[in-house]
Parts: sequence; C-alpha cells; structure tokens
Amino acid sequence: MPLFGRGKYTVVKLKKKEIPEGLWTKCEGCFQPIYNKSLEENFKVCPKCNYHFTLNAKERIKLLIDVDTFQEFDVGIRPCDPLNFQGPKTYKEKLKQEEEATGLLDAVITGLGNLDSRKISMAVTDSRFIMGSMGSVVGEKITRSIERATENKFPVIIVSGSGGGARMYEGVFSLMQMAKTSAALARHRDAGLLFISVLTNPTMAGVMASFAGLGDVMIAEPKALIGFTGPRVIEQTIRQKLPEGFQRSEFLLEHGLIDMIVHRKNLKNTLGQLLDYFS
Repeated sequence: MPLFGRGKYTVVKLKKKEIPEGLWTKCEGCFQPIYNKSLEENFKVCPKCNYHFTLNAKERIKLLIDVDTFQEFDVGIRPCDPLNFQGPKTYKEKLKQEEEATGLLDAVITGLGNLDSRKISMAVTDSRFIMGSMGSVVGEKITRSIERATENKFPVIIVSGSGGGARMYEGVFSLMQMAKTSAALARHRDAGLLFISVLTNPTMAGVMASFAGLGDVMIAEPKALIGFTGPRVIEQTIRQKLPEGFQRSEFLLEHGLIDMIVHRKNLKNTLGQLLDYFS
C-alpha cells in the first residue's frame, strides 16, 4: 500500500497529562516557572533572576528569629472606626474582610525573640492587610515594642513592607502615628540603644516618612521599591521622565539613603553581625 494511500487507520486519543495545581509559581521578575519546593527552600527568592517574593509577617519572623524564642505581645488589639468611614465598602467591612483573609487583626506583629541568641524587640508589618498601612493599632503596637525595648535595653529591629502608608480610613488618627513612633525611637536612641530598619518591597509613604526611615542602620532587600510617593505619580506631577531604577534599593544605596542591600538568605547573619558590632 502506498505510504499516503487511503488505507484504514486508527485514531488513538492520548490523554493530556494533567499537572497538579499548586506545584509551580510564575516569577514576577523573569516570568519563568519555579517549582514551589525550590522556591521555599530558597527563602522565596527566584533562583533564576534573584527576584525576592513578598513574605508575610510570620514568614519573616520564622526567617530571622531563633526557633521557639518569639513571644508575641499586644495580640488582641483591634482597630476601631473613629470616623465611621463610609464608601463602596465601610471600614468595618474592610477590616472584617482583611481579618478573614490573613488571620491577623491588623498589619503588624510585634514581640521579643532571639536572633542568633541575642535578645531583640521586633516588629514586622504585613502588606497583605490593607497594604501594610499604618493606622492607630499599627502605630500603637510599634510604639509599645520600641518602649519595651528601651525599658529592657534591647535593640529594636523593624521589618517594613507597606505600600499603603498612613491609613486613610482613620484620617488624622493615622497621621498621628508617624509622630508617635518617631518620638519613641528618639527616646530609644537617647538611651544609647540600637535600631535597625529593614526595608522590603514596597516600603512607601507615611511608613517610610516615619519609623522606617529612622534606622541607625538602614538595610534593604534587592530591588525593593522605597520612597514617599510612587514614581508614576511623581512623573505625572513634574512631567519629566525619572532615572532608570528610581526609588529602587540600588538607586537609593548609590545616593546615600540606605546603608546596605542584603540578599534574603544572608539577612539573619548580617543582622547578627551588626548586633555583635554595636554591642
């Protein structure tokens, strides 16, 4: 029979091999797929392009604090609704939604723990909760964390990841937290004690303009967006094209706003060395 004749043939349908969901993550930096197990083992950093994925507050604490040494404080403090804020969604509705989605009561976790056997006071903001914005509860918990450290003569480490700045739902009550946290850090510094500020992607607006920008040592993760107003808004305001990499960690290191850029896998070790040095 000719090769391309009209002989009988059988169509065999092959089942498409299905790949189970939840095994791969698309990198936001290089857009390549990453096996989730490899991503977790690499501290949620892309092994191909070094893109640092966002960590939540509990993951940050697990990364930096010695096992079974973290003692969380001010656990039950909840935000209220001082302005009875109304909109497409009320503030009360927004808080309930965020609480259910994250398991947090607000955008920060604070407490005491050991970092390489050194006692520290730590606060970590969580960008999942209303973009890590600072309302009255976030400001109060961070202030208490600083004051606790001052009283006990501990260093303070705050890991910031806030794209929301001051929380608009609380108006001036939110803006007051900028002054309150800054004043607590001033008293901490007057006592001769250390504050290390760790800036992650993103750290913006009222958070950066208050406690996050006041570190005795300023550390940032690679390519983190850090500033007050976002670059798109600045360009629209001044009607000029901004420099390449504007407001990224590397740009800010070059211009003296931060002291160092540290890869996530080296962060705990670097913090431990700084604590030794300044002690």
